[in-house]
Amino acid sequence: MRTACAIGGGVLLLVASIAAAAVVGAAGLSPADVLRTVAAHAGLPVRPLAPLDDGIIWELRLPRVLLAVLVGAGLSVCGAVLQALTRNPLADPYLLGISSGASAGAVAVLVLGLGAGAAALSAGAFGGAVLAFCCVLAMIGRQFGSTVRVVLAGVVVSQLFSALTSLVVIWAADAQSTRGVTFWLLGSLASASWASVALCAVVAVAGVIACWAASSALDAFAFGREAAASLGVAPARTELVLFSVTALTTAVLVAASGAIGFVGLIVPHAVRALTGGRHHVLLPACALYGGVFLLAADTVARTAFAPREIPVGVLTALIGVPAFALVMRRRKETPA
Repeated sequence: MRTACAIGGGVLLLVASIAAAAVVGAAGLSPADVLRTVAAHAGLPVRPLAPLDDGIIWELRLPRVLLAVLVGAGLSVCGAVLQALTRNPLADPYLLGISSGASAGAVAVLVLGLGAGAAALSAGAFGGAVLAFCCVLAMIGRQFGSTVRVVLAGVVVSQLFSALTSLVVIWAADAQSTRGVTFWLLGSLASASWASVALCAVVAVAGVIACWAASSALDAFAFGREAAASLGVAPARTELVLFSVTALTTAVLVAASGAIGFVGLIVPHAVRALTGGRHHVLLPACALYGGVFLLAADTVARTAFAPREIPVGVLTALIGVPAFALVMRRRKETPA
C-alpha cells in the first residue's frame, strides 16, 4: 500500500506540477490556454490563441517544463544506480567526471569559437562528457570491482577537466563569453527547445528502462560484489554496462541543461524513505519525484526574482548542500 501510494502520488504530483509550471509567469495564461495550444498544435478543431500567447506556451514554456522533468528524472535514476553500484550513499551522476567534461566541452565552444548556437554548445558539452568518461575507463581498466578506484578516477578526471576549463577561460575569454560560461556552468533550462526535449526524452527513457531492467542485480549489489556473484549476477559486466548507461545518459542531459548538481544525490535518499530500497520500485519513483523536484526548482528560479532569472543549479545547490551535510552526518561509517 505504501508503494502504491508513493507511485500514484508521484504521478499525480508530476501532472499537477506540469500544469502549474506551464501557466506560472508574467503572461497571465490559464490552464485552458495551455490545453487549447496543445490541442491546436495536435491538429484538433479548436480556436487557437493569439500568436504571442501561443508562442509563449508552445515555444518557451512547454519545452522548458518537459526538459526539466526529463533532466530531473534521468539524473535522479542515475544517482540511485550509482549509489547502489558503489555502495556509497554520497554518490551522484557527476561522480565519473561527466559534469567537468561537459563543462570543458561547452567552454571550448563558447570561448574558442569551435561552433555557434545551442546545437554546437550541446554537441561540445556531449563530446567533452564522453571524453571524460573515456578517461575514467582508461584509468580504471578492468577493475570495476574497486569502488574506491572508480571514485578516485572520477575525482581526478573531474579536477583535470575543471583545470582545463579554467585555463581556457583565463587565456581566451572576454567579458561577454565569461558571463555566458558562468551562466552555463551554474545550470539553466532557459535554452530548452523541442529538439533538445526530443533528444533527452529518447535518451532518458532508454536509460531509465535499461537501469530498471537491472533492478534485481542492483538489489544484489547491496550485499557486495561477492554476494551478487553468488546470486547469479556477473558483477564486472553489470558494472560496466550500468556505469556506461549512467555516464552517457548524464552526458546528454548535462549537454542540454548545464551542470545542475545535487538532484541525483538528494532525490534517491528522499524516495527511499517512501518506497524502501527495492530498485524495481525505487527507480520509477526516483524518475517521478526527480522530475517534480527539478521542475519546481526551475519554476521558482525563473519567477521568484522576476524579471531576473537565476540559474536553477544555484537553487538546487542551496537545497542540496544542507541535504548533503545531513546525509554525511547520519552516516555511521566511512563509505567504501
